[in-house]
Amino acid sequence: MAGSLFPLPLQPRRSPLPTFSRHPAMAAHILNLARDASADAQAPQAYPIKDFFRNPERGFFRLADDGSMLGFMQPVSVDGYPARMNIHVQALEGSTPVGEPRRITAETERDISNFFWKGSDVVLYQKDFGGDENFHVLAVNARSGQATDLTPWDGVRASIEDDLEDDPDHVLISHNQRDAEVFDVYRVNVHTGAAQLVAQNPGNIVGWQTDHAGRVRTAVASDGLNSALLYRDDEAGEFQPLITTDYRTSVSPAFFTFDDQKLYALSNRGRDKLALVVIDPARPDEEEEIFVPEEVDLGAAAYSRKRRVLTLAAYQTDKPQYRFFDAETEALYGRLAAQLPGYDFAIQGANRAEDKFIVAAFNDRTPGARYIYDAAADALTKLADINPAIPESAMSRVQPVSYTSRDGLTIHGYLTLPAGREPRNLACIINPHGGPWARDGWGYNPEVQFLANRGFCVLQVNFRGSTGYGRAFWEAGFGQWGLKMQDDITDGVHWLIDQGIADPARIGIYGGSYGGYATLAGVAFTPDLYAAAVDYVGVSNLFTFMKTIPPYWKPLLDQMHAMVGDPERDRERLAATSPALHVDRIKAPLFIAQGARDPRVNKDESDQVVKALRERGVEVQYMVKDNEGHGFHNDENKFEFYEAMEQFLVTHLKP
Repeated sequence: MAGSLFPLPLQPRRSPLPTFSRHPAMAAHILNLARDASADAQAPQAYPIKDFFRNPERGFFRLADDGSMLGFMQPVSVDGYPARMNIHVQALEGSTPVGEPRRITAETERDISNFFWKGSDVVLYQKDFGGDENFHVLAVNARSGQATDLTPWDGVRASIEDDLEDDPDHVLISHNQRDAEVFDVYRVNVHTGAAQLVAQNPGNIVGWQTDHAGRVRTAVASDGLNSALLYRDDEAGEFQPLITTDYRTSVSPAFFTFDDQKLYALSNRGRDKLALVVIDPARPDEEEEIFVPEEVDLGAAAYSRKRRVLTLAAYQTDKPQYRFFDAETEALYGRLAAQLPGYDFAIQGANRAEDKFIVAAFNDRTPGARYIYDAAADALTKLADINPAIPESAMSRVQPVSYTSRDGLTIHGYLTLPAGREPRNLACIINPHGGPWARDGWGYNPEVQFLANRGFCVLQVNFRGSTGYGRAFWEAGFGQWGLKMQDDITDGVHWLIDQGIADPARIGIYGGSYGGYATLAGVAFTPDLYAAAVDYVGVSNLFTFMKTIPPYWKPLLDQMHAMVGDPERDRERLAATSPALHVDRIKAPLFIAQGARDPRVNKDESDQVVKALRERGVEVQYMVKDNEGHGFHNDENKFEFYEAMEQFLVTHLKP
């Protein structure tokens, strides 16, 4: 699965984990536990690729505001086209679905990726075309099936800014129809598509924020290297700068206080870690600190719309964690935990009365099940198992690990050992994440479980520059593509070898997006380390990559130059760390997959590597999908990719 390459993030979370240590006694203890587990179990059967990667028969459950209807998606073939995820609705009696579901959309080219209810009669969803990420916003009447494209323009990217819960007829939508580089905000009628301009972008706004009444009250402006939090008392007023910071400091508005007078924000001003704070526009330089995780960045905060109270803050160590601010919310989570032993869970939605909730229960070995939770009755009603084709007991544990980099940093990650196998001299896959300003976390990952099911151990590395580990760890990755960021991955390989887990002759590397760049850098700059490599929509040439970014990234181009490298000032370094310019060093077998309509990593990034290798007489396996973008989403393309990847890795690494 391809990770994000940019939109530049503000910093999320981190993971100081109970870990595998470099200490020999600790490593031996962990390996002995793994051996004990494998001795009691046989290696599971190889489950079909489609069972890992197919769409669920039912998923993405959402409750209408009044709780009378359930929305969900399931794959369905329309007019003989391949089955795509389309939206269905079904009546509820209490928490029980009744009657036959009704399909209300008819998409044939691509899956709908997500949707939500607008009130109790209208469903909103987004769609793009061939993976170009120019999303349209559509409204569908849940009773009649009548659909209205609210942003019916080619080449325009739109998104929902605020669902305006208290306005039954309108939503706020931002799009770049007026100017491809920036996004304006409009109040749009969900029945007719009629639109009224609410906030016009002067050219430097990279984010908007509404208050609880749906008024656009704050914005984030950027000149590329510095950001300003702008504020106004009402929509008739002019925005005024409130707080100015450089790009290394994050002050990200989350939501207003419930009197709409102050702002909750995630901020690392004057600290290494992101914290939840309250900012008073009358005294913007003072922050009221609400919660600071001790060792990690804060990820998000939440509130109750009904009760108008702050409910929780979320962050991630080895697993998702919560800090509760509200006794009712803490009690709710406690009741759910009692009914779902052995599983983590997340509340994915609620009705407006906040007495019915959609609950997802999962762990590292299964995507789990989805339920409706009736708070008054303290009862869970199962809606679906997301992937019943693969038993949880046959999948592998995902274990938090850490090791020390060559220059002394602690690098966190996750190790998945194939179930039922001795953890010695294994064929292993190094799986660097995309972003790169993101992180891997604990949970069910179908790619990881698929590879483990085929006998590979899998190491996921949160190299320096990954978010969530504080500002200093994030900044340690600046200017280090192909250098220290890559060294962290290389050090992880040597750590696996030192522990006796990996067979040094059978190590592969696979990644998407930035992970694809790290894959190419791995085989170009450490050519003796890897026996095979799979690059999935990865950057290959830092010069051409920056010339082909989408127009709406251009306001942040200076920041990209500061964090990655300037094509003029840092020309020598960028040339030295662009794998496409060093294909003469590549000798490991290579498989590349690319979407032809990828707006983030242009197809030329893959073409130039393939061309250069073939001119040397080196055969490289190349898969291009004309109807995909930054990663493959249609089932038939996913299946073909993973089938080819399996054959490639098994041929060259012999797990």
